[in-house]
Amino acid sequence: MRVLSYNIHKGIGGRDRLYKLQRIIDVIEHENPDIICLQEVDRNVSRSNHDDQPLLISDYFNYAHRMYRMNVHLQDGGYGNLLLSRWPFLTRHEVSLQKGERKARSAQIAVIDSPEGIVRLVNYHLGLAEAERQWQVEHLLNHRLYREAKDVPTLIIGDTNDWRGTLKSKPFEASYFQEVTTPPSRYRSFPAYLPIGSLDKAFCCNCIEIHEARIVKNKNSKVASDHLPLVIDFHVKSGSQ
Repeated sequence: MRVLSYNIHKGIGGRDRLYKLQRIIDVIEHENPDIICLQEVDRNVSRSNHDDQPLLISDYFNYAHRMYRMNVHLQDGGYGNLLLSRWPFLTRHEVSLQKGERKARSAQIAVIDSPEGIVRLVNYHLGLAEAERQWQVEHLLNHRLYREAKDVPTLIIGDTNDWRGTLKSKPFEASYFQEVTTPPSRYRSFPAYLPIGSLDKAFCCNCIEIHEARIVKNKNSKVASDHLPLVIDFHVKSGSQ
């Protein structure tokens, strides 16, 4: 099974600053993921021609199972997270990760009925301050909507903004999660045209077996967004259901 995580930067190129949503779609399509986790997806915003990006992307890939959460509101529109799956959602939740007066953030939680069994995917976009990120992950892992499926094999993925790599030891290790995207030198994803920061990360429980994890670095991905996509091929370990 393959999951792709991608901060699409509203479809605006990281270097040329041009809005071209098709470039984003082409990058995703080339990887042929089963589950797509996107961040910074616009809906009805002038910078992206007032496009309904969740609808355009969802219709293009024709995945029957989709969920969108607008986190930041801008006049009549805004932007947020989009999660698409080839396979059905058994449950789906949104958890606010907004701390105080900081920018609104959220996590999407989907329990998915995959061909290898039930698996839970969390798609999120964390804050810019280290203390904020620590609070956000702890809040997520202790939230009742997360804990209602606490025994389901889980993969947590997205743009963490974690420049110093502190999320690995706390709070994830305390909850028996391992980081997939390590060492950081192999997973530099920002800025796309000359990546120096490993910001797009994944963490999983020991019921998930990682076959391969990689950053998608090619001619198209270097210009489509200010982040490079993260792709993970994984399996649900037998006997973990």
